[in-house]
Amino acid sequence: MPLPTFTPPVAPSPGTSHAPTVNLWEAEFGDGYSQPTPKGINHIRRNVSLKWDALTYDQMRAVVGFFEDRGGNRPFYFQPYGEQTPRKWTCKEWTHSAQLPWQVTATFVQSFTTET
Repeated sequence: MPLPTFTPPVAPSPGTSHAPTVNLWEAEFGDGYSQPTPKGINHIRRNVSLKWDALTYDQMRAVVGFFEDRGGNRPFYFQPYGEQTPRKWTCKEWTHSAQLPWQVTATFVQSFTTET
């Protein structure tokens, strides 16, 4: 079964932030000299923080329902604003408000699984 593509009912609010995580082995030799080496071929993992500021209840439920359905461990495709192509992500951190206007925040972490 192909991976779903996350298509929220409304685009995320302005303020999307991108914060990659770089995973390196680093040998320290003293006098300030070090030798960094990437940990694997996918040593740069993208992280994207998204928010939706003013949603209806049904829009909030659609967004949160998608995240709940994926369970934090099953990947999906999404194309953040400014990216050329969709990437594979997981989302295991999200919050939603319990008052009007409905708000949702989520953090997507790039997935390198073999699922397609």
